[in-house]
Amino acid sequence: MDRRKIILDCDPGHDDAVAILMAAKHPKIELLGITVVAGNQTLEKTTTNALNVCQYLGLDVPVYAGCGQPLVRAKQVIADDIHGETGLDGPVFEPLTKKVEDEHAVDYLIRTLLASDGDITLVITGPETNVAMAMRKEPRIVEKIQEIIIMGGAYQLGNMTPAAEFNILADAEAAYVVFTSGRPIVMMGLDLTRQALCYPAIIERMEKIDGKGAKLFADLMRFFSKTQKAVFGWEGGPLHDPTCIAYLIDPSCIETKDVFTEIEIRSEKCYGRTLCDYFGILKQPANSKLCLKIDLDKFWDIVEDCIRLY
Repeated sequence: MDRRKIILDCDPGHDDAVAILMAAKHPKIELLGITVVAGNQTLEKTTTNALNVCQYLGLDVPVYAGCGQPLVRAKQVIADDIHGETGLDGPVFEPLTKKVEDEHAVDYLIRTLLASDGDITLVITGPETNVAMAMRKEPRIVEKIQEIIIMGGAYQLGNMTPAAEFNILADAEAAYVVFTSGRPIVMMGLDLTRQALCYPAIIERMEKIDGKGAKLFADLMRFFSKTQKAVFGWEGGPLHDPTCIAYLIDPSCIETKDVFTEIEIRSEKCYGRTLCDYFGILKQPANSKLCLKIDLDKFWDIVEDCIRLY
């Protein structure tokens, strides 16, 4: 079986942690490295969270710290109302011994992509700052990227403003760089990820598996579901980022539509909106696969399969 080589660029984050769990051991995926960006919490905290998840699950995957602020905007946005003070509230971890790599995430991306055969997929589940910075610093990497899978945006309603989703709002200029790069993009927007609500019955189902993966999943989702209910009124937390990994494992679980997508970076009211030309009104060539619908039975089976690997 050919394994899909990926680099996971993330900002852990409860759903990012589940994405790491899923990507690290599945036989269809080769997780080359984890690059970390500020987003759900500050860079120091998201890096610590990535290290804690890897250490807890016994993963021998290098972790690289990247950018701690947006490309242009002065203020970093975090999501402590959803992910808590640490960015990964809920689980209790042992004292951290796993170390972050010395190399900056941007330099790791450049080095690894330039040395590749053009067979690496970038999975971005946080703000796109690291990847955009790498593209601008060394444009030769762009043609080396096989595909970019992004959790971000929405073709309908945002979650930070009526127009914008968190990851895009946090650094819309970076998203603009990525979406105009010319590489194939798959966009897992809120319209898709909000379908993957982790209800209590799902937590109970996964918890019965036993093992470290099951315990981590349950501890993460109990806290995440609580804050999602407080903020949005939902009974379960949406597993945003793991949809990217599920798509790589089995693309048939997600229905997509080829569309032209632009990132709004000039509007005061709609900054960070992903303008998806659903009906082809602009007559522009499609630059992204917009994810529309998820087969929940397949999705939760994939999540369960990944948890059973631990």
